[in-house]
Amino acid sequence: MQNKISDVLLQNWDYVMDIEDWAPPLSAALEGVTSEQAVWKPQGEAGNSIWETVNHLTYYKERLLIKLKGLPKLPEAESNDATFTVTESGEEAWEQAVAKLKQVHASLREVIEALEEGAYDWGGSGHAPGEEVMSLILHDSYHTGQIVLVRKLQGSWPTNRSFN
Repeated sequence: MQNKISDVLLQNWDYVMDIEDWAPPLSAALEGVTSEQAVWKPQGEAGNSIWETVNHLTYYKERLLIKLKGLPKLPEAESNDATFTVTESGEEAWEQAVAKLKQVHASLREVIEALEEGAYDWGGSGHAPGEEVMSLILHDSYHTGQIVLVRKLQGSWPTNRSFN
């Protein structure tokens, strides 16, 4: 039996958040991170904190969720850099930021599951829904690697990991 396009997207959507594949999933990269570790930044101007990256990922997931559901758009961020902003602090706020990221990811999963075979046949302007989902999967994977690197730099990533 041939997989539907939505099945392939869902498989990769699950890999990027919850299932170990070639790279650790986002949930593993965030597991056990404290708020103190989440705000830590490597030296230099180019590095983002884990928390900043989580907020950035959440922004783009929310934006796609709203678009695919046909809801009114969120106000646009003034720039991509503005999506990395952290305005809160403390353990509770950090846990809420991670929970929101996972909740929006789960909500998008439901939308992806409902995509039809025509997910790549888009008559509107911009990218087809399937293209946007795949782009977001790659975006998440890229930033998960950054989170792992930040954790390695701060010494909070396990020296040895076992995975399946």
